[in-house]
Amino acid sequence: MKDGSSAHWRTQEMFLIQEVMSLIGKGLQLDQAVRGMLQLLSEILGLNRGRVVLKAEDGDDHRIAHSYGLTSEEAARGRYAPNEGITGRVIAQGHMIIVQNIDAEPSFLARAVERSRLPPDIVSFIALPIRVDHRTVGALACHRIRHRERSLSDDVTILRIVATMVSQLLTLNARVEQRTRALEEHNGMLARALRTKPARYGIIGSSPALLRALAQIERVADAGASVLLLGESGTGKELFARALHLASPRRDKPFIKVNCAAIPDSLFESELFGHEKGAFTGAVEARAGWFEQASGGTIFLDEIGELPANLQTKLLRTLQESTVVRLGGKREIRIDMRLVAATNRDLGQEVARGAFREDLYYRLNVIPIELPPLAARPGDIPDLVAHFLARANQDNQRNVNLTAGAVRLLARRPWPGNIRELANLIERLVLLAGKAVLDENDLAAFLSDQAMPVIRAHRLAEPGGPVVRPYLRSDSHGPAELHEALHRAGGNKARAAQRLGLTERQFAYRLRKSGLERRAS
Repeated sequence: MKDGSSAHWRTQEMFLIQEVMSLIGKGLQLDQAVRGMLQLLSEILGLNRGRVVLKAEDGDDHRIAHSYGLTSEEAARGRYAPNEGITGRVIAQGHMIIVQNIDAEPSFLARAVERSRLPPDIVSFIALPIRVDHRTVGALACHRIRHRERSLSDDVTILRIVATMVSQLLTLNARVEQRTRALEEHNGMLARALRTKPARYGIIGSSPALLRALAQIERVADAGASVLLLGESGTGKELFARALHLASPRRDKPFIKVNCAAIPDSLFESELFGHEKGAFTGAVEARAGWFEQASGGTIFLDEIGELPANLQTKLLRTLQESTVVRLGGKREIRIDMRLVAATNRDLGQEVARGAFREDLYYRLNVIPIELPPLAARPGDIPDLVAHFLARANQDNQRNVNLTAGAVRLLARRPWPGNIRELANLIERLVLLAGKAVLDENDLAAFLSDQAMPVIRAHRLAEPGGPVVRPYLRSDSHGPAELHEALHRAGGNKARAAQRLGLTERQFAYRLRKSGLERRAS
């Protein structure tokens, strides 16, 4: 090859490679990019009727998937079984094959392009394997006039480069398709959740954290083992407990909910296990306890960490033997119920300090499910705001709305009290709003007013659901405030608790913590 001719072909090669890289950089569809490469090989280097042969979707053979210079009929005829013809052998064996003269090669099939449609000159055929992850997945092939001024080795070098680029394109395309399928599946899951979950369980939201918790609930719904719902106060544990009941075979049986923090110690045993007539003063007739009432269904013990030590032993026996003995009774009554417990305490630490029985903890902790805090579900806040706003307006015959900016402000705000705190705030807005539409400035006044009286949320579930306590930190009331409330209530703890929006048990706990209990006795 003369020096001038060699320089010309080097220039053409560089131009071809630049154009191929440009095609890849444009992010074209796979067929457009590969066809563009084959067109460049034909028009710049004279490597004609290029084709990329890949595995067929409808069988074990391979077919011409991308081509340039072939009619649709010719491309359709290009199907090859393993080891069939030159193309089949390249794919099966993973080695390049060069046919110097197709007319002198018996194994050359001329299946795609009839010989009469090719130039009368001696025609060569070059086929190279295309590899992905060290596997041969197809072949790159083309026709070439044998006698020409450009050397065959130069053409082979360029074809190797193009085959590598096609391999990279196939790899990227497969990853994009995989990612697309994963996103489609995820979107489908979200769409199904939006269509079915709120209608079935009353749980609003479509965040991944929420859907994971719901998926766990549904996976264990058919089992009979105890479930322990963990998470911060106000994350909707009762709704998840009810969801577990509704998803289980016990859905048509009773669902009994018990707030262990709201029961005076003196009534705990009678309420949970029932009592016989005459068991104590005022027991004028026998009464089935909550465990008996839940037989066949589900019992939900909220804030189980508040259970007195003596009743922890009795509860453990009930779970182990599936029987209860009423207060004042001797007869064992067989029960069949599933226990769902909830706590915002670290029961492991409670066990370590001796405040909770270790054997009961392990019995309850068979299936622990962590419920996500609202901070992990910021995308759900607009839907929750809309839900609580509609409910509060309906319950109070109001028509208060929030601007988009106000909703965004709520979505950015941390919610230590979680859904319960958000529900309380929305109801407070509806009740105290001085106009029909509230913006960010209006909300700022409510959000910064720490002295705003607490208004209880009516419901966190469907109509007829439980009245829930507002979120309050354990240090929500200081010693002076507790003492003042007790003084104004004439020393009556129940009335003092009511004045502060607390249960009697909450008030007593804060009183003990502040060191005022002995002075109040």
